[in-house]
Amino acid sequence: MAKITKRTWTTASGAEREAWVFDYVDQNGKRAKRQFPTKKEATAFRIDIEGKISRGEQSVDGEKMTVADVCASYAKALKAEVDLNIITEQYYRTTKGHLFNYVCPDSDEAKEHKAKQREGDRVTFDKGIGKLKLPKCTRPAVIQFKDDLRAAEVGVVSTRRILGSLSRAMNFARDEGWIRTANPAAGVTVKAPKGERGKNKTKVVMPTKEEFKLARDLATGSLAMRIRLAAATGLRASEMYALQWGDVSFNAGELSVTRRADAQGKVDVTKSEAGKRVVPMSASLLAELKAWKENATKSEAGDLIFPNARGNHIDHRNALEREFKPLMELAAAKAKETKVKFKPFRWHSLRHFAISTWIEAGFQPKVIQVMAGHSTLAVTMDIYGDIFPSEDRRNVMDSIAAELA
Repeated sequence: MAKITKRTWTTASGAEREAWVFDYVDQNGKRAKRQFPTKKEATAFRIDIEGKISRGEQSVDGEKMTVADVCASYAKALKAEVDLNIITEQYYRTTKGHLFNYVCPDSDEAKEHKAKQREGDRVTFDKGIGKLKLPKCTRPAVIQFKDDLRAAEVGVVSTRRILGSLSRAMNFARDEGWIRTANPAAGVTVKAPKGERGKNKTKVVMPTKEEFKLARDLATGSLAMRIRLAAATGLRASEMYALQWGDVSFNAGELSVTRRADAQGKVDVTKSEAGKRVVPMSASLLAELKAWKENATKSEAGDLIFPNARGNHIDHRNALEREFKPLMELAAAKAKETKVKFKPFRWHSLRHFAISTWIEAGFQPKVIQVMAGHSTLAVTMDIYGDIFPSEDRRNVMDSIAAELA
């Protein structure tokens, strides 16, 4: 039975928010939900959608609409959810990238989207399906779109993600009553050629201890402290930039991770519930943090441990370009000068480095899962299974099998 309920929540900054949720079963028998800022809007939508369901009608607008129209409307709906703190800004931007760079690259919204991108980030794919009218957006059309993506050398994983965004846009169109057939993008699979299978698995790449030490010793200021902390605790960059001094327990020697800051400085909860965790720290790292606190720049955004020059959250992309990339170049030059090996590494490799040291130290896989903030042990083993001793791998696989029995 369809119903409207009130939803209330508190944001990470302590602000009280509310919205109205309409819960119903659509014309295809699938349960659906839509959220609105006011009860009046939720009620208006309920009257409209229940009328369409009872009559079994397809919206006249749906016959005239194109895939690009759906993508534009879906993007606006997502922006509203960002404003209501339902989804993150990063999720919104990623989805827009999929829709306007690939699905409908010729639309007006796509042109506006690309105009805001850096020249080197612009995608030149031109085989989108944005001009298709909704009745023509069939499963064969989506499969052809998938094949065009692969022919343009878009990777298997990226193609899957693009199709996922398209599928969610089509679900949105169904909820709006613009289509009443099955979602044409649902269940479209992307298989890698036999010779490429296994290549799409994320390969853990990390610096050697010598490479890490060289870069660490050359770093200065905030960057040096961030590198030390990332390599010891395995924190993601977004989690580190949201850290406040209240998250550090100097007496217990622990660091609490409860939130993250996206590229726009918006603070949200961690990536998953498992992301909320407590990570132990060594005595030497605690001493460095204490020294850092004594000379820390005052933050205007919640007593941040690592604020930018203005006292707000660090922009990770900017930090990579202005600090980390030059550090890698400096380390490479120093290595060449002293005739030692050094291969520049990515920031996220510091997380891999930290977790690899935990494995080397003999931490149990389940402990590592918790410290890393992974949702399941299977995720930990999928990423780091090759690093664990073979006996640990066997024991973990037995444990996972037992949980699923």
